[in-house]
Amino acid sequence: MSLFFTYLYVIAGVILLFGASVFVHEFGHYWMARRRGLKVEAFAIGFGPKILSWTKDGIEYSWRWIPAGGFVKLPQMITSEALEGGKSSTEAIPPASPWSKILVAFAGPFMNVVFAFAIATVIYFVGLPVLVNPSIIGYVEPDSPEAKLGIREGDKIVAVNGKTVKSWQDVQMITVLARTNVLPVVVERDGARTTYELTAKVNSTLGWKVLNLDPRDHPEVNEVVAGGAGDLAGLKVKDIVLSFAGVPIAGREQLIELIRKRGGEATEIVVQRGSEKLTLNVTPSIDPVTTKGKIGVALGNGSTNVYHVEKPGPTPWAQIASVWDTTISTLGALFYSKQTGVGVKDLSGPPGIFAMLVIWLKTDYRLALNFLVLLNINLAIINLFPVPVLDGGHIVMAVIERIRRRPLSVRVMEYTTTAFAVLLISFMLYVSFNDVTKRFGLFKSLIQNEATIEESVKTGGKSEPTPAPQPSP
Repeated sequence: MSLFFTYLYVIAGVILLFGASVFVHEFGHYWMARRRGLKVEAFAIGFGPKILSWTKDGIEYSWRWIPAGGFVKLPQMITSEALEGGKSSTEAIPPASPWSKILVAFAGPFMNVVFAFAIATVIYFVGLPVLVNPSIIGYVEPDSPEAKLGIREGDKIVAVNGKTVKSWQDVQMITVLARTNVLPVVVERDGARTTYELTAKVNSTLGWKVLNLDPRDHPEVNEVVAGGAGDLAGLKVKDIVLSFAGVPIAGREQLIELIRKRGGEATEIVVQRGSEKLTLNVTPSIDPVTTKGKIGVALGNGSTNVYHVEKPGPTPWAQIASVWDTTISTLGALFYSKQTGVGVKDLSGPPGIFAMLVIWLKTDYRLALNFLVLLNINLAIINLFPVPVLDGGHIVMAVIERIRRRPLSVRVMEYTTTAFAVLLISFMLYVSFNDVTKRFGLFKSLIQNEATIEESVKTGGKSEPTPAPQPSP
């Protein structure tokens, strides 16, 4: 697939998928409002200036420039003028009952849950790519606390903090969300399992705590400094380092340590370049500050991810249960921020959501659908928070109105809603700023990663993986 069509596919996919999630939420409000006889003045996807709009049956429909949500303007329910813009009509409209307000507010999140189940059902039938990334430990620094405890390269992590893990993603997620930095880690070697108490430390790049253990993987050359030792030796971007000085390489840190020890010494380095295996000779230069060797290249972990498609995929209930568990764990980590180190700074706004959709769409549309299940469940949960502006706030105000048997003060409701709208917009700007400034490099590296999807085909009654062609960016 050409670069142009790849970009077109990704952009169109992001707009369609995110727009669909917003649409079903707002359609829930719209449909229930019409069912309950409430007056609807506007239905919009997005905020801010209009891209296009039209009016039918007295309702203005519009698509707007800021793709951070949407709204249905209902004059019988206090809604945020700060978000929606403009004033409702001044014509006399009979008040809506508290029960109608509750139903209309609840319908939006409910439609997100319905949409999530529908997507999960599609995934069950089309299958779900699962990253083949077993939690096997790579290089272990000889003098590290982990090495002194007896952990070795080739050991496999099978549980962290009491939870079973099947991949390095599981290891990393559990470590990040744990409420302590000292975690019981169960390691398996030759069928025997040993539990170690390991200390996780905050990674300066990610800002999250991680274990001092790396996956077994061959490092890849991400950048070559012109005129450096690596450049002179003939190293190229995308070269995968297999061995250095005759030592098989199992991780990035191992290679860096070996390079540092061989400053000024001619050394053999074996790399994989495409389908070729090449042997080059490099002489690490000596850094005048550290007096250690360096070759002038930026190293990363191997960037080709292999996915195996499980077909049928997980059941819809299993997918929703997994999302629910992840969401509750994340909220718990935020609540216990002092213990976990996870804070508001780690949340993502629209730019982060769009970036993740780009990453998954570029890899495989089924992964994008899987992310959409997570997104819609989270939209439903967050919108039910009892905060003015959000649907949960409308429900709480309607319940109070029902208990008091008279409406709340319009002025108080408007001031409260507007104040929280300003806070909500400020919060979205803050997390979006973090997405752009702090996580841009991470998103960029993830987008650049290549992936191979292995489909399962039936041969003689057995399932065997067969690589499926992927679009080239």
